[in-house]
Amino acid sequence: QVQLVESGGGLVQAGESLSVSCAASGSIFGIILMGWYRQAPGKLRELVATITSGGITNYADSVKGRFTISTDNAKRTVYLQMNSLKPEDTAVYYCNARARLGAEYWGQGTQVTVSS
Repeated sequence: QVQLVESGGGLVQAGESLSVSCAASGSIFGIILMGWYRQAPGKLRELVATITSGGITNYADSVKGRFTISTDNAKRTVYLQMNSLKPEDTAVYYCNARARLGAEYWGQGTQVTVSS
């Protein structure tokens, strides 16, 4: 079992920056991919960024150049640094982890609100 806990969400103005974190615990040995998704009211959950156990990153086109995903040295925490935030970035941000053989885990989400 893997537990994911997000933190760091909040309210910011357009153009400002915010960083969210996801702490993983439990049986994290087999995790091969971690990432961030987001979901705005009335919309489907969408991929924001991912990072593999080897450090390879991938970003949605809408956040390239503005967001950065990273992990700590022990790979127990994943971060999402969000710069130049826009109102359309407003959403609940969810941490996700995927393990070998298809197991998938989700955090409970943290709200990010960007005002104009």
